[in-house]
Amino acid sequence: MTRLEERNQKIIDAIVKKAKRVCPESLALIGIYGSFLTGDIYSKSDLDLLILINDDSGWQLGCTFIQEDEMVGHDLYCTTWDNLKDDAQYNHPNISKLMDSKIVYCADKKYLEKLEKLRNTVKDKLAVSLTTQDYDKSLNYLEEAYRYINIAKHSANKTKMLEGIGAAIYYLENAVAMLNKRYFRLGVKRAYDELNGMEKKPDMFCELIEKVISAPTVAEAKENLMYLIKETTEIFVKEGLSLGKTICVQDILEEKNETIFEDNESQNDSNRKAVTAHALEKTYEEMFSNWRNKMYFAAETENRHLAFMSLLSFNAMLSEISSEWRIGDYNPLSGYNPADLYATAQAFDSTLKEYLEEYKKIGLEINRYANIDDFVCDYLYS
Repeated sequence: MTRLEERNQKIIDAIVKKAKRVCPESLALIGIYGSFLTGDIYSKSDLDLLILINDDSGWQLGCTFIQEDEMVGHDLYCTTWDNLKDDAQYNHPNISKLMDSKIVYCADKKYLEKLEKLRNTVKDKLAVSLTTQDYDKSLNYLEEAYRYINIAKHSANKTKMLEGIGAAIYYLENAVAMLNKRYFRLGVKRAYDELNGMEKKPDMFCELIEKVISAPTVAEAKENLMYLIKETTEIFVKEGLSLGKTICVQDILEEKNETIFEDNESQNDSNRKAVTAHALEKTYEEMFSNWRNKMYFAAETENRHLAFMSLLSFNAMLSEISSEWRIGDYNPLSGYNPADLYATAQAFDSTLKEYLEEYKKIGLEINRYANIDDFVCDYLYS
């Protein structure tokens, strides 16, 4: 067993032990997904767990913390049966947690049977050819992409433009996955690998995405984005005709042309609440866990897609918090440099460090431990 595997087992054992002490009927099962399932691990990989709970008492099993000896953040997040039932409807392609998790603990075999029924529901949906209902689901993602392309096209603000580009790419990738009746198994790090394996997509689809996010100027980025949406739309028109459906691009454009260009730079403080410790608790740790090491891994491996999409998610989380709470205005996308991913990662770190000041203002401490043994000791008896 490797050092990381030993660490992972200690975390899993601690969850099971705590569940037996504080909520013995709540924990149904635990599964591993993400990099430790796919094999895409490296020295700073965190552990992605399906912690499936039966009732609300199980939420106390969740925890987000930073392990300082490895400089790794862990986000132990609980999932409910209702969450998995929603995933089983296959309305989006991000269902690897449901479909692929390797079960390492199960309180009762009835839970395995229940999980397998949900998985079979998805397998049955994926086993048949594309239906008009499937097509409509995928078309919804294409329509959302158009919505955000309007932001990218019409915004004079560079940050808003990058937000529009990132969201448009996200929805285009989901649209293609749904059109192919596939789901993402390998995460953002290997999104191109999975997309390249899908048949119904524009030629050079990933190369076209790369041209958008690597463009040296705003004008070139917008031009490349418009070509990407044009090529993707042509695939949808072709597939729609094979199902006897006709889509009108002009109708989509008109429907998605609503005013959505809100100015996030000048938040109205009267609409935002004063910050409390409860409001920000564990947000820094979550940001660290979700994206900090991904940014540096992206720089090391020259994975521009991973860097850009991680920075976009980081920006979205900060925007969500600042829309409700009276914190500073943050603009991590301003640090995006497609020609220098190390500089981009350092800009991420600078923003994260700046956000830490919000903790200090309200006397909130980072939830961190020197090593995994310190975490286990505290987690079991806190």
